Amino acid sequence: MVQLDERLESILAEVIRRNAGESEFHQAVREVLESLGRVVAKRPDFAEGALIERICEPERQIIFRVPWVDDQNQVRINRGFRVQFNSALGPYKGGLRFHPSVNVGIIKFLGFEQTFKNALTGMPIGGGKGGSDFDPKGRSEGEIMRFCQSFMTELYRHIGEYTDVPAGDIGVGGREIGFMFGQYKRLTNRYEAGVLTGKALFYGGSRARTEATGYGNTYFVQSMLGTKGTSFEGKKVVVSGSGNVAIYSHEKVTSFGGKVVAMSDSSGYIVDENGIDLKLIKEIKEVRRARISEYLRIKGEGKGIYFVKAGEGSIWDVPCDVAMPSATQNELTGKDAKTLVKNGVQAVGEGANMPSTPEAIRIFQEAGVLFAPGKAANAGGVATSALEMQQNASRDSWSFAQTEARLAAIMASIHDNCAATADEYGAPGDYVLGANIAGFVRVAESMRALGVI
Repeated sequence: MVQLDERLESILAEVIRRNAGESEFHQAVREVLESLGRVVAKRPDFAEGALIERICEPERQIIFRVPWVDDQNQVRINRGFRVQFNSALGPYKGGLRFHPSVNVGIIKFLGFEQTFKNALTGMPIGGGKGGSDFDPKGRSEGEIMRFCQSFMTELYRHIGEYTDVPAGDIGVGGREIGFMFGQYKRLTNRYEAGVLTGKALFYGGSRARTEATGYGNTYFVQSMLGTKGTSFEGKKVVVSGSGNVAIYSHEKVTSFGGKVVAMSDSSGYIVDENGIDLKLIKEIKEVRRARISEYLRIKGEGKGIYFVKAGEGSIWDVPCDVAMPSATQNELTGKDAKTLVKNGVQAVGEGANMPSTPEAIRIFQEAGVLFAPGKAANAGGVATSALEMQQNASRDSWSFAQTEARLAAIMASIHDNCAATADEYGAPGDYVLGANIAGFVRVAESMRALGVI
């Protein structure tokens, strides 16, 4: 663990005291503060005016009750959240997560990360995050619709295209966005397309938005590999998860000549040494909404094809050249990192938010493994959401190729900015430090320009 500058140590201690029990938020703040020692040494003015303390404090935290009726006519109660973390660069922007693990600490960590991620895109968007402890798994479409409508009945008061623009995250896809947008339109009597992103194409969505986070992560890792004179071509890749990020990471990795040999969900992971059949994965996860173990049942056991149940092994035990954790926070542990390093991993790209523990990151960096932190590598999703906002504002619709070209350019810019910032602050090749400092400086400069806010 990095020893913090004395001033930053006191800031972290106060964050922990004021946000008791929110371990993920503490972890996210520490990780950024560990990078800022070099900044305050070079720019002591950034340590003045409680600027760093203000950046660590959300502008607004909203918690509300979400009552809804299930198919058995029983009233259910969930809790809704929206943390509007920082609007120095523009309206709050960040996804909604529906998952049983959601609590205020999780949402605050995600909102804090989102602030710097959004800054790295270079686009005029602030940071926020939200969601609920509602679990959509096993629920009927009618139940999900009624929940989404109840959720939006409160949330609509706090959002708007110039105020706060939510999108999807874990458990929230195009279906859920549609239900929420319909309720927002009904409540406000306005067709305000820019209030939510991740919409379907036929009512204001953007082409390439579904693919954007996975594609963007792959573009970033490709750029990172390029600094070592190599690429995805011929490499074995392991991608955890099997949602949008994982599926479209797989798709873009394959287009770059790599071979994805393992994917997972909460039930376990599947290995196919011949290369995971993406068409089948899409059928299982996007159409049937089934468990990934179905892959083995449909494909049949064969050479190099097997399934490992959750708790009986780790997907990171599978040897690979590139690892792309794309499921959830802290999924890749120090033990996993040691296994990956032992098996010769060359690069790691975080498709999820904070999926690697601090110990895992340290092990990768000490071993000389190229490491792309989530706030930089998975920024393609929010960047394309901002492109969706741009299209909505101009009543325009771009082609897939046009949107993907913008995405590729944004990810190349983020990579180069992180690399250049790491060089400037004496840590060449440290993308964690580069991302943290580049994002922080943009937010901090904007906050200072706006006065004490």
